Amino acid sequence: MLMNHIYFSKEKNKLILLDQRFLPRQEQWFECANTKDIVYALQEMVVRGAPAIGVTAAYGCVLAALEVRSADDWKRVLDEKIKQIAGARPTAANLVWAVKAIKESSRGREFSTPDDLAVFWLESALDLHARDVETNKAMGGHGAILLADGDTVMTHCNAGALATGGYGTALGVIRAASEQGKRIKVIANETRPFLQGARLTAYELFADGIEVVVACDNACAHLMKKGLVHKVVVGADCIAANGDVANKIGTYGVALAAARHGIPFYVAAPFSTFDPGILSGELIPIENRTPDEVRLINDLLIMPERVEVYNFAFDITPAELITGIITEKGVLKKPFSESIASAQGKDR
Repeated sequence: MLMNHIYFSKEKNKLILLDQRFLPRQEQWFECANTKDIVYALQEMVVRGAPAIGVTAAYGCVLAALEVRSADDWKRVLDEKIKQIAGARPTAANLVWAVKAIKESSRGREFSTPDDLAVFWLESALDLHARDVETNKAMGGHGAILLADGDTVMTHCNAGALATGGYGTALGVIRAASEQGKRIKVIANETRPFLQGARLTAYELFADGIEVVVACDNACAHLMKKGLVHKVVVGADCIAANGDVANKIGTYGVALAAARHGIPFYVAAPFSTFDPGILSGELIPIENRTPDEVRLINDLLIMPERVEVYNFAFDITPAELITGIITEKGVLKKPFSESIASAQGKDR
């Protein structure tokens, strides 16, 4: 299980990331020394997955503080750099959540130099990272109860250790069930166009000795009709107050097919992925990425160059198609607007 793919080097004052663009063929490391590197790593998919984006952003705040050492008006310059990090990926709720958490950790304290602030923020980021791993393990324990011995579970995109601080959300549920001795088989949808399922989910599960089969995205309904899928478990990048879920493009189609075939559809996500200020999925911003991710495979053009491309990175799965949302506090049931608010400790 991958647990050290994100770490901060105090000796180098750099954030070290396992570069997910090269997996599974090569394990290369990407070093972030400043805000520009952090934004690049987030936008260019060096690191991806909402919780992992949040952890990376937390460490990015530390690098931003170190970067403004020579600025006379360092607090103003730092604030600008923090905003750059927070705006790097518009859909992942954990990004803004993590930046806010780091800033809140130092509220009410005075720091005479950015170095002092960086030292304090680093401890906060390390704590946030550790809590993410523990949260994932708690989620795994709650979700494993939903999986039976012998189940075949379909998942869409990578929601494993690589997409988090460690252990995983959707894959954390599968890992926990496997650790309980249950025989679980996984169908990993390839997840076009970046192929996170084929490259990353299969890579993680194979390394863990969990049986995994990769399927083309457009085979989902066919596999369900043949009775080859018992449950669906996916991650999330943002969850609205009513339970609508933004996840990797194609998730909505998987949910529709699961509903048609009577297959339970679960979402696994920590509360850092919930945005109570977004009332429904219609209000979640959807990232539209570069057309080249679709046009090119290994830098080879596979379509007419002038043809337009839709490359929305995420879609919205309506709450009505979701059987349950697996969180660190337990499995939330419908009506989600009530169960989410209750779990977050709010009165309705």
